[in-house]
Amino acid sequence: MKFESQPSYSLGQRTPASREVAAGENGGNVTLVSQSALGAINRGRVLQALYDNGPKSRADLARLAGVNRTTITGIVQPMIEDQLLVEGDASPSDVKGGKPARPLYFNPDAPMLGAVLLLPGTIQTCLVALTGEIKAVAKAEFDTHGETEAFIAVMTETLTATLSQAQQAPFGIGVASAGMIDSDNGTILTVNLAPVLTGLPLVAILQERFSLPVVIDHHPRALLVGDRWFGPGRGQQNFAAVYTGEVLGGAFFIDGKVYRGLAGSGGELGHSVVQIDGALCNCGKHGCWETVAALPWLRKEAARLSFPHPKSVTCARLVTEADEGSKAAEELLDRYTRNVAFGIVNLQQTLSLNSYVLHGDVAGGGMKAAELIRQHVEQLVVKRPGQEISITVNGIGEGHTALRGAAGLVLSSHLKLVI
Repeated sequence: MKFESQPSYSLGQRTPASREVAAGENGGNVTLVSQSALGAINRGRVLQALYDNGPKSRADLARLAGVNRTTITGIVQPMIEDQLLVEGDASPSDVKGGKPARPLYFNPDAPMLGAVLLLPGTIQTCLVALTGEIKAVAKAEFDTHGETEAFIAVMTETLTATLSQAQQAPFGIGVASAGMIDSDNGTILTVNLAPVLTGLPLVAILQERFSLPVVIDHHPRALLVGDRWFGPGRGQQNFAAVYTGEVLGGAFFIDGKVYRGLAGSGGELGHSVVQIDGALCNCGKHGCWETVAALPWLRKEAARLSFPHPKSVTCARLVTEADEGSKAAEELLDRYTRNVAFGIVNLQQTLSLNSYVLHGDVAGGGMKAAELIRQHVEQLVVKRPGQEISITVNGIGEGHTALRGAAGLVLSSHLKLVI
């Protein structure tokens, strides 16, 4: 079994999240960490390092952590015995006369992870291996204004079709959902484009039907988690994911941890205001970022400018037509990417994340759209000397990234990874 190596990462680096766990500060009181809890933290950090770096030997992990090889062996050996990790083929040691190194990585035959992507009108389910491979994909449609029981029946049937193909019981089920999500209580609070989902305690429903651990989070946060483990965010400590489509959303990864806010309420980027007294948004407010940087605005503008077939206009189509010499497409593309840039500028001025990964429609415009957004951001943001701002596109594909991210939510919970 051969593995490919990945960029290096300091396992010994302590994030604010890990410091908080270690110190246990709460209202001025300090709670010490038990030996068992410390073991779980160390296990999680080793697993996270493997995700960030790719396959590493015990010696490599020991060097990254600044500990001896015996300590690392004590952490990884139980995971090998549990068939969570597997050792690859031996490769020559860098040390003369040293033992051949055997890289450790996730066992492709370990229990898989159930993943669900829930968007207005569509359900997509799959199994995700610890190594990121996606299998047993199933898809279905549902009535966005229908009856709750009808939706639950479709969801159960679709997820059953996927889970039935697992060789052994999955670790759990992760759900990436559109709308406002109470991730603490496992409830979909509201979905403007799919009222049937509003108020649905989906985690409790799925746990009762499948007898597996279930976690749920906002769709853009799942994209972020997918980026963190399998995409442009791999190994990064600070970045944001930005999604455009029928709606606009985003999520933050700050100091090595996903920022969720109270009960998962953080990251409603589409409803940050960029234009006072602007157009009416689905949320009832005026001038939300979503009203000028999502597909409804783009297609409305295309119709106003007499584009042929305006309802099929996308960022990808504008890029193609602009490359073919269309001035109208070039100008609309420039306005669209500028509108997307306005929100990113606000994020940059507030959080100074410096790195942004695009998803959804605007990602369909590829690196040309990303470069236009970067140029607009550079023009609008107040920069410090030497500050670099990166705008990239996740080329894996939105659906697969979100499904992998949903699986990552299960990993975060089950394997206690710091994310």
